[in-house]
Amino acid sequence: MLEQQGTPPSSRNDSVPGKATHFRWWVAALLFFAGMLNYLDRAALSVAAPFIKHDLHLDDASMGLIFSSFFIGYCVFCFVGGWAADRFGPRKVFMMAAGFWSAFCGATALAGTFSHLLVARVAFGVAEGPMGTTTNKAISNWFPRREAGRAVGLTNAGQPLGAAIAAPIVGLIALSFGWRLSFVVIAVLGFVWLACWWWGFRDLPSAHRSVNAAEAALIASDREPSPVFDATRGAATPEHERTMWQYLFSLPVIGVALAFFAFNYVLYFFLTWLPSYLVDFQHLNVKQMSVVGMLPWLGAALGFAGGGVVSDALYKRTGNVLFARKVVITAGLGVSALCVLLASQATTLTPAVALIATASLFAFMTPQACWSLLQDIVPARRIGATGGFVHLLANLAGILSPSLTGWLVQYGAGYASAFILASALSAVGVVALLLTVRESYVARLKGVPVGA
Repeated sequence: MLEQQGTPPSSRNDSVPGKATHFRWWVAALLFFAGMLNYLDRAALSVAAPFIKHDLHLDDASMGLIFSSFFIGYCVFCFVGGWAADRFGPRKVFMMAAGFWSAFCGATALAGTFSHLLVARVAFGVAEGPMGTTTNKAISNWFPRREAGRAVGLTNAGQPLGAAIAAPIVGLIALSFGWRLSFVVIAVLGFVWLACWWWGFRDLPSAHRSVNAAEAALIASDREPSPVFDATRGAATPEHERTMWQYLFSLPVIGVALAFFAFNYVLYFFLTWLPSYLVDFQHLNVKQMSVVGMLPWLGAALGFAGGGVVSDALYKRTGNVLFARKVVITAGLGVSALCVLLASQATTLTPAVALIATASLFAFMTPQACWSLLQDIVPARRIGATGGFVHLLANLAGILSPSLTGWLVQYGAGYASAFILASALSAVGVVALLLTVRESYVARLKGVPVGA
């Protein structure tokens, strides 16, 4: 079986009858640090890019290919990881993924040629692929519906914070000891987190000794329970439920994927090219870039956490979960599109960084609302595979954004044209969401009579 049920929750930690424990927020903390390490790993290459380009004799177009290579394996394993989380549980999937991504992050330090670095990044992407969908599966299992927005937002706030601390950590280690050591340090941190995950997480709240009956009841109160799967036989599909493929290719799911793609294009534009933009276009040195480069990611962390709080508050106030999630996504992508467009015309440091930070704050309101929206469109037992498919489509932006930006910087109209393209795609994401994620479409997907 996937997970042994262990001691019944009613016999655990019930010293205060009727008062729920709060262990689910410790789970959220583990997921927060997973996201922080995940993005620290990813951003390390972009921060070290000036050193790597010099040591390995790479130009901007070649560096763009290296940035994009990560997503070749990543996109495929977004879906594979989500499917595996549904079938085998997030605990096992995350343990395997974290072990491999830490190992390949460390292996980046051994790269001596373009080809070596390319292979290491593809393998690293394969290992990190399950992270987003497995996180969403864990939240779906551990949080009630009314807390989903906050849970996704707060846990995923670790991701931009990881990108923020990458600048000083990698930049200062690279200046003092060389860029290779920074990847070894980050790999060690990954293995420390893996040990904490193995000790502190179980796939279902009922299987953890620190969860009492009241908390288990709270978690199950307004969220479809996640069944325990038999690893050899799977689980029976309810007669009224659609097949996995019907969910994957439905209009609402595709709409969420397009909005997520628009966000990811902006994300990976900043994640891979912002340090080079600050050094090459704004003429900062590495020490200055290490400090200034933190600011957009601090704004992004506020957007992640704040977007979840706003989305849940709107849901509580209106009782309309689709409206609450869509408002946050639309506002986030819309304001981000405007700020990125204005940043394309900024020629001095202060307005450029202020606009990029504001764009990051609003853009990062989007992903947690997308993840939460998926939880309201598809049933819990399909959330891993469906989330993995959405993440796969969304992370095609990770292949396109770095390489297109590198090409535009070297052969096109420079950084200004790269900013304009990112802005236009954000606007397209807003339109796609509004056209495809409608109450009537979601009702039909769920088999509920329209207007019910």
